[in-house]
Parts: sequence; C-alpha cells; structure tokens
Amino acid sequence: MFQDALEWIVGHGNDLLWSYVLIYVLLGLGVWFTIRTKFVQFRLFGEMFRLLTEPKDDKDGISPFQAFTISAASRVGTGNVTGVALAIGIGGPGAVFWMWVVAIVGMATAFIESTLAQVYKVQDGDTFRGGPAYYMQKALGQRGLGIVFAILLTLCFGFIFNAVQANTIKESFSSVFSIPDWAVGLVLIGLAAVVIFGGVKRIASVTQFLVPIMAVLYLAVTVIVLAMNLGEIPGMFKLIFEHAFGLREAAGGAVGAAIMQGVRRGLFSNEAGMGSVPNAAATASASHPAKQGLVQSLGVFFDTIIICSATAFMIILAGVYNTTEQEGIVLTQASLSELVGAWAPYFIAVAIFFFAFSSIIGNYYYGESNIEFINAHPAWLTAYRIGVLAMVMFGSLAQVQIVWDMADLFMGMMAVINLVVIFLLGKVAFSVLDDFTDQRRRGLNPQFRASSIPGLKGAECWEDENRSGR
Repeated sequence: MFQDALEWIVGHGNDLLWSYVLIYVLLGLGVWFTIRTKFVQFRLFGEMFRLLTEPKDDKDGISPFQAFTISAASRVGTGNVTGVALAIGIGGPGAVFWMWVVAIVGMATAFIESTLAQVYKVQDGDTFRGGPAYYMQKALGQRGLGIVFAILLTLCFGFIFNAVQANTIKESFSSVFSIPDWAVGLVLIGLAAVVIFGGVKRIASVTQFLVPIMAVLYLAVTVIVLAMNLGEIPGMFKLIFEHAFGLREAAGGAVGAAIMQGVRRGLFSNEAGMGSVPNAAATASASHPAKQGLVQSLGVFFDTIIICSATAFMIILAGVYNTTEQEGIVLTQASLSELVGAWAPYFIAVAIFFFAFSSIIGNYYYGESNIEFINAHPAWLTAYRIGVLAMVMFGSLAQVQIVWDMADLFMGMMAVINLVVIFLLGKVAFSVLDDFTDQRRRGLNPQFRASSIPGLKGAECWEDENRSGR
C-alpha cells in the first residue's frame, strides 16, 4: 500500500516537473543566459582550456583542475552509460540531439551558477565551501530556502544518487562476473569509507587520479569503434536528426518522448542548473570567480558532448536498441559486444565501476558541504557519512527502479529552486564576467575584489582587506 502510494506521488510529480515545467525553464533560461553573457560558451571556449590547468592561487583551497575533477566525478557516472541507454531505449536516437541542445545552452547556465558559488563561498579552515544554499543565504538573505535546498541536495546526491550508482555497479558486475551482491556492496563501502573520511583534499586527490584515466580509456574504445565503422557514421548522424524532429515518425508523440528523455537524461548527466556542481566550484582557489565559472562550463561540454555522445554512438551503431528488451547498462554492454566482441561486457563492467565509484565520491562531497551549511557540528557529518555508506549497501542489494524515479523527482525539485535563484542573481554573474573580460582585454591576469561590483554584499572571501578568496 505504501509503495503504491509512493509510486503514484513520484510518478505524478515527475510528470508535472518534466512534462510541463523543467523542459521550458531549463531551455528558456539557458537561452537567456547565453544571450546575456554574449554567448560565453562560444567566445571564451578556448579560455576554458587555459584556465583548467592554471595553478591555484595560494595554499588554501584546491586547484581549478581538482575542483573540475570533483565535479566531473559526480557528472561522469551512470548518466553517461546507463542514462544514455535509457534515453535512447525510450526516446529513440533523437534523444541524443536534445541532450546536445541541453548541454550547449546548459554551458551558460553552469557558468552562472558556478561563478555565483565562487563569489559567495566561505573559508573553512584551509579549504573553501559554498554552493546554492550559501548564495541563497548570503545574496538573498534566505537561509530557510537554503536549508530546504541543502536537505534536497543531501537526500538526492548523498543518499538516492549513491544508491543508484551502487546499484548500477552491482547490476554490471553480477551480469558479467557473477559476484554476489553483498560482496560488491562490502567492497564499495570499504573503498568509499577510506576516501570520504579523509576530507575534501583526499577526495580531490582521488578524483584527480580516477577521472582522467577512466575518461581516456572509455574514449579510446569509442574511437576504435568509430574507426571500425567509418562508413556508418553519416547514417548515424542522419538517424539522430531524423528522429529528433520526427521526420521518420508518423505520430508526434515520438518527438515528445525524444525531447523529454533528452532533456531529463541530459540534466541527469551534466547537472547544468541543478545546483550540484557549484558545491565543487566553490572549493577552488582562484584569483577571479569567473575562472571557475568557465572551468565548470567546460565540464558540461566534456560530460555530454564528449562522454555521453561516445555511449550514444556505440549504441546507435550497434542497432540493437530497437531489437531487444534490454535497457540501461545491459543495453550498453550488448551494444558494445555487437561491435567489438565478447570482451566488451568486461570492459563496460570495469568502466562503470570507475564511473560510478567516482560519482559516489563526488556525490558524497556535495552532501557534506550542505550538511555543514545546515549544522557544522562534527556529529552531523559523522552521521551523514554512515548514512551514505548504508545507502551504498542498500543500492548494492536492492532492485531500485523507484529510487531512479525518486532521483528524477528530487533532481527536478532542486533544479526549479536553483534556476529561479540564479535568474534573480544573474546580474551579479554578468557583472563579474564583464570585469573578467575587461581585464583579459587589457592583457591582465584577472584579479577580483568585492569592490569591483558596486553594491555587492556577502562576498566575504573577496573583501579588499583580506582577499582570502585567492
């Protein structure tokens, strides 16, 4: 009875958010931010790569690259492998096009929210922390709204998403290696505990190692697959565009399914506008807030245009998505097997382990930052860490379709709150970007002070007298 009621609430909540609210708000605000920033994701695209390798400004905080890898660790996970397979299985190849659209306009949205996170971050010992809850309190004076957002994010990322990540690892390993579910859970708990009890700097060091390795290996296999199927590539792109606009469908419903799945899975994967990535952006030591905004904008491109597309290309080239009832990770494994042979499931199982485990670490940190916003007492943080490990075990043992659906619901609620807030605070980010581009135009390495923006309040790390934001 309870489960039926829960499924009804979650199902109707997702229909409302994803069918009538978020598709329009996400795309609309993404276009608005793109125009107001003068197409920042295009005109400063090269600058993003330069800033990615810039050293941190002082001994406090972590480097821009480490902050990028923490956010990439959370972004690059089941959404890139399982989520893309679900999107194509339900919405057809056309869903891939709408994922690209969400990513391109989402790059501007990601710039706004991550720049705001840098502006309103706070010092925490020798590190920084921040995110939407912090700019809701410091810029809008709405601590209550910040607490609501912090609770949603902690439940969504720390608990629900981590159960999803663990479940995906379990499904992949049980289908390939026949390892008992409980054994997978215990290994994940042990590995996760070593990292998350070490604090943000240990998290940064682990993600800095894992993320580049897993991305390079996954993309290398994709390049091999594309090289083996060069003649099929034009047809693949033709199929994506035809399905995206309904050119091969008799009924418009197929187009709607493609758009909805593309937007939903695109957001699940790259998280632009959701309010999660700013928690990582705030940890970086930078001389100017716009620098981390640009780095995290590049993260959206890396996640969706590169990693998600790699999965999509393999699934579409294999052609088994419309001849099988398999879905999710199993569909991805079956597709790669069709293309390269029997070793593919083993590779995907290992890849999903690295993707999903790094996501567990990144997701955990997002929750930690928000737990500290609600109450900085160490007992709360300890209880949160134990809860995360418990959810990892739960995800390893349970069949969690309802958890996937709840993840969509919580993600949607977070996005609505954050998108409204960054719309209200957008003028601050626009001014910060103008200050950055003006200094770059004069050949300077941009340096930011709160006094650079008339009337700016709450940017304590950037006050002229301490400049500890550097």
